[in-house]
Amino acid sequence: MKYYLLAGEASGDLHGSNLMKTLKNVDSTAEFRFYGGDLMQAQGGTLVKNYADMAFMGFLEVALNLRTILKNIQKCKEDILANRPDVLVLIDFPGFNLKIAKFAKEQGIKVYYYISPKVWAWNQKRVLKIKRDVDQMFCILPFEVDFYKKWGMDVDYVGNPLLDAKVAFTPNPNFRKDNHLSEKPIIALLPGSRKQELNYILPDMLSVVASFPDKQFVIAGAPSFNLDFYQEYLQGVKIPIVFNATYDLLNVAHAALVTSGTATLETALFEVPQVVLYKGSKISITIARMLVKIRFISLVNLIMDKETVKELIQEDCNPTMISSELNKIIKSPDREIMLSNYEVLAEKIGTPGASEKTANLIYRYLTA
Repeated sequence: MKYYLLAGEASGDLHGSNLMKTLKNVDSTAEFRFYGGDLMQAQGGTLVKNYADMAFMGFLEVALNLRTILKNIQKCKEDILANRPDVLVLIDFPGFNLKIAKFAKEQGIKVYYYISPKVWAWNQKRVLKIKRDVDQMFCILPFEVDFYKKWGMDVDYVGNPLLDAKVAFTPNPNFRKDNHLSEKPIIALLPGSRKQELNYILPDMLSVVASFPDKQFVIAGAPSFNLDFYQEYLQGVKIPIVFNATYDLLNVAHAALVTSGTATLETALFEVPQVVLYKGSKISITIARMLVKIRFISLVNLIMDKETVKELIQEDCNPTMISSELNKIIKSPDREIMLSNYEVLAEKIGTPGASEKTANLIYRYLTA
């Protein structure tokens, strides 16, 4: 089979790569063409475009980069037509992928969606587009099954692929030594993989470093950026940056500051107490607050359906608040309460095998 995969950010690259790996097990002659990153490229096939050139965060940022986005969409359509895959596998990234889904469906190409867009958060009528344009949906959050059922859709719940990634992870026993880290407790900084996220959030993360002289802060660098890029934010302050080693960093971290996104759940799965941060342009946040109809923004709190980790959003994402909340989770009892809640979270998510289940279902549907 010829598979065309579309991932538009770092998490999609991770999940896409694991899906490709398992697809090769059930379809030994599988051919891949994809939008993604280094992890997907390592599985073979043809990387058409790197996600680093596609990810724009926030309503204002999307509007300012609309010409680039439209150009990317058009080129993607042309490439799909030129290569005529057996199936288009979309991975999250709804702003881009739902437009491609409509096009592919009109061209008679099978459309599968792995990792549902967060249509339950805002503008739920987008489900009607999914129902029209997507042949099969593979969900990774338990509550999504009931949500789609209310809209008359039967979807497959496959579990969460982050469990697969964690199981596949082999810790580097020399991580501290290799990265010239001391034995001080580590505070991991996960500022995100988009330039806009880094611009808004990394300076606030760095602002609290001086308040914790007995800890060492380490930045998880996104593979789409290099060391020189991060140095601009550091302005001479010496903070280690590790690339392609986020799980190794979480494996030894005492606590973490994390930009809202997939990384919040990854941090919880590694049982690292965290503070979740989110900040964007005033216009984007104002629009989001009018449209978004959910109580929380982090996956941890959404799955638990309660405030398990502290979320500092926009005006609350400031040095004073960040420092205060970080101090709480470094010590008990707040730390122990969060770790206890993480155990409940793990039970809710279930067992590994999402990539394998999805690959088997995709191949079964295609060959039925």
